[in-house]
Amino acid sequence: MARAAALVVAAGVLLFLQCLLCLPSLPAAAGVNTGRRYEALFNFGDSLGDTGNICVNKSAADNLLLTVAQPPYGMTYFGRPTCRCSDGRLVIDFLAQGLGLPLLPPSKLHGGGAGAADFRRGANMAIVGATALDFAFLKSIGLGYPVWDNGAMNVQIQWLRELLPSFCGRDVPPGGPRCRARLARSLFVFGPFGGNDFNAMLFFGFSNDQARNYTPTIVDTVASGIEQLIELGAVDIIVPGALPVGCFAIYLTFLPSTNPSDYDEYGCLKPLNDLSIYQNTLLQNRLAGLRAKHPAARIMYADYYAHVEALVRSPGRFGFARGAVPACCGAGGGKLNFELDKRCGMKGAVACKDPARFESWDGVHFTEAVNRLIADGWLRGPYCHPPVLLH
Repeated sequence: MARAAALVVAAGVLLFLQCLLCLPSLPAAAGVNTGRRYEALFNFGDSLGDTGNICVNKSAADNLLLTVAQPPYGMTYFGRPTCRCSDGRLVIDFLAQGLGLPLLPPSKLHGGGAGAADFRRGANMAIVGATALDFAFLKSIGLGYPVWDNGAMNVQIQWLRELLPSFCGRDVPPGGPRCRARLARSLFVFGPFGGNDFNAMLFFGFSNDQARNYTPTIVDTVASGIEQLIELGAVDIIVPGALPVGCFAIYLTFLPSTNPSDYDEYGCLKPLNDLSIYQNTLLQNRLAGLRAKHPAARIMYADYYAHVEALVRSPGRFGFARGAVPACCGAGGGKLNFELDKRCGMKGAVACKDPARFESWDGVHFTEAVNRLIADGWLRGPYCHPPVLLH
């Protein structure tokens, strides 16, 4: 059990304590000239989109947990760790800059004190370890470990509700027409959700088939979250799908198969990728139903899987020297450059000389170079249906 718990740390889903939150104060990039302009941006999800929530209001703890707040995280763009799980910007950062908006402040900086953030242009609710399923549900199936209690999907929606007065105005009631009108002129990124639900299951003893049985519940939960946003006034919502996690170093290291036929020609674990494909199929079907039910909403499916699969199959086509498996940052552990006790941010781990030539940053998360490509694929296509920016 101790090793399993440590594994979750490596996956970027344990609490990162005593983090020094270094929020960037940087101008937004010039907005692209499109027919669709947004006044604000709101983000929900897990470590792929967390811009600092995990590091807010944490106290001192074991140094083994202090990874994402340590160098070389943040080296490429910010020049210092910012509690982002990458060498630089995340997908949500590139979306913000591409839309001419400021980088999003973590929603947990909400409050009236001197350190309170400005939420007039949006907020980021995403947090490391976030699940789609409520913690109470996970606890009911034997997965009630505190690591999964950081901020599930419904908790993040509650965080949004609590900061709406800071966005809409103190004298504007949330749910009223003026607040709904402001939210209608905003862009929402809802997810991905589900990755950590499967992490909770697979890393703590569930079989692939057992995890698969919970997939419809996960997708139903995500769909309910989308409807909650629409009820608040959201119109434009990006819903990212699941990733081909069978191509990631951490899963290849800790969930290996003794059956050679379980691996594809690129070294990825097919059973894990099949689980993601199943989730994405169910999700797209639910999104089609939501579009029919809410014709005034613009619900966009962001195809993480297809884009990352293309990067895995043809890294050179996108300017990468290495595919999605070998990590840029690590201590040289085998062909994957991933070791549990010497992962990125820990003593002995170093970054590669040119992260822009790598797809994987730490064996779990992407480099800034990949995040840039993914954001562009959502803004302009072809990996968002429809693209955020209509041509």
